Amino acid sequence: MTQTHVPVIAIHGGAGTISAATTSPEQAQAYHDALNQIVAAAQAVLLKGASALDAACLAVEMLEECPLFNAGHGAVFTHDETHELDAAVMNGATLAAGAIAGVCHVRRPVRAARAVLEDGAHVLLAGAGAEAFAREHGLEMVEPSFFSTEARRQQLYRVRDTGRVVTDHDGASMTATAATSAAAAAPLDEDRKMGTVGAVALDMHGHLAAATSTGGMTNKRVGRIGDSPLIGAGTYADDRTAAVSCTGSGEMFIRVAAAYDVCARMAYGGATLEAATHAVVQQSLPAIGGTGGLIAVDRHGNLSLAFNTEGMYRGHARGNEAPQTAIFA
Repeated sequence: MTQTHVPVIAIHGGAGTISAATTSPEQAQAYHDALNQIVAAAQAVLLKGASALDAACLAVEMLEECPLFNAGHGAVFTHDETHELDAAVMNGATLAAGAIAGVCHVRRPVRAARAVLEDGAHVLLAGAGAEAFAREHGLEMVEPSFFSTEARRQQLYRVRDTGRVVTDHDGASMTATAATSAAAAAPLDEDRKMGTVGAVALDMHGHLAAATSTGGMTNKRVGRIGDSPLIGAGTYADDRTAAVSCTGSGEMFIRVAAAYDVCARMAYGGATLEAATHAVVQQSLPAIGGTGGLIAVDRHGNLSLAFNTEGMYRGHARGNEAPQTAIFA
């Protein structure tokens, strides 16, 4: 007889520092409402028997379509005022994975990543080749302007004027000049927020999956690829251990193979999910200046929503329990 597991879904919408601007309850509520709606939608399909992969991809698609988050519509700009989007998905049951990087016409990058997984010939496609693949598979294509919002454009101008690439989210507050536009209307400092979205899920069949999508870093060099589409760095899932999706200073997550390291600590060291995520987020990453967080669910349904920043947009639901959302620690 097939054992039925209590399904679990968790999502994140980026981590970062608390805004210096006073956050009104209405401003914070917009994020809570979006997170709640997305968790509830993924929870509903899990309760109907959908796979963990289906649920994780649905959640990330919805995050990509929400301009509050840095993925899909509302993605940040490169230094050259363009968009380059990355995404990855992984099926813990088979270790099948798919990812795309550096695309600028694919409306829902996570769908392209899943198409790569399902095609099976490759794991990671980038740039023009990834876009050609998406077209061949009938995915919706858009003009790059689809991803643009005026708030993100102004964010680029502020950051570009400083000469920074936004990777340093150590808790420093915004400058007075930066406390404008969308940043002033967001609980997390938009100029110091690590903009990635992701989801992890456990389905009632006991299978795990993870999905991650991002517009990258504001003012990044054209051609830069972070941890999100790199299997083992920003995204990983293995039914024997856990499913993990990361958000943070991507270069550091790559260097410690953050997502895989969580699973490896569990598989080879016998660590619990909580111990494994704590070691990565609170020890390995800070040791090299890495900031951010991750969400993870293990094969038993245990959850960890760990971060070393002031806050992380996050939400989760277990079984048919009401979704829970949070922003700050």
